[in-house]
Amino acid sequence: MTKLNSIYFSDLYITPDRTFFIPDGRTENGLNIIKPEDMDIFYTLLEESWSGENPSYSVLYENIYYRIERSVTIYGIQYCCRKMPEKVPPLGSLSFPRELTRHLLSLSNASGLILWSGPTGAGKTTSISALLKEYLTMEGGFAYTIEDPSEMPLDGVYKSIKGGLGLCKQTQPINENWGDSLKSALRSKPRYILVGEIRTPETASEVLRAATSGHLVLSSIHANNITDAIYSVVKYASATSMSEDLAYDLFSRGMLGVLHQTLSGVDVKTPAVTYLFANPDTTKGDQVRGIIKTGSLNLGTAIETQMTRMHKGISIFPDLS
Repeated sequence: MTKLNSIYFSDLYITPDRTFFIPDGRTENGLNIIKPEDMDIFYTLLEESWSGENPSYSVLYENIYYRIERSVTIYGIQYCCRKMPEKVPPLGSLSFPRELTRHLLSLSNASGLILWSGPTGAGKTTSISALLKEYLTMEGGFAYTIEDPSEMPLDGVYKSIKGGLGLCKQTQPINENWGDSLKSALRSKPRYILVGEIRTPETASEVLRAATSGHLVLSSIHANNITDAIYSVVKYASATSMSEDLAYDLFSRGMLGVLHQTLSGVDVKTPAVTYLFANPDTTKGDQVRGIIKTGSLNLGTAIETQMTRMHKGISIFPDLS
């Protein structure tokens, strides 16, 4: 028999009768049953780590983080466990187009919002975590994350290639209040802010304010495409005291890029990414910012044009070349 962490898988499903299922690696949706020798120890950790309230939490098991979702079924408790990497992978290892990676890295000194969207399990958290790690390694500086649960091992000290240091502190929202937690983060004067997911009105409104106040903010949201991602953030924000017009205005001024990611493949998952960027030089006129500010979100042509230019190795913002 082998131990759980030595088995290759991304997702683990544990049924109320304590049967362990993982993807079979041969078909798109099929599962296999596994029986690791430490399954009882792992199951006990899942039960003892639950706070009694939030069904989403994380556990650290033999130096590997697992993101846990606890569900109550008609037969008892079921656990869905996402196995996270031991280390944050390099951005260059995620199989993104080279030109896209190069542009993302060029934004390390910019201020604004990089929003990563997609369905559940598409690798959004891995992508923004890898990008933040690259920024800390390139530039140093203080990074502050707000995540529930924390998924990637970002906390720690980084030695930047410029000779200084980077520092990342990972936190969880205070009493499930993402808005107050983000306000607290801003008082810590971070260069980078990572918000694990935008899923409340207060989070959306504070993210938009942070993105227009000199910080580089990375976050994710569940959405079907780039337009849906922008629309969802605005609708969330406008559910607070912020008007929809102000939300569109803040998004247009604070946006650096919006990406949508899915994964395909059976054994090896590869990302398919669409993207739309705004000119990081806000003193220059920018069509994308203008379209978003109006709230019309007719962005299809702009997305196609940028992706075509980038695929051909042509700068999407010639004045920055």
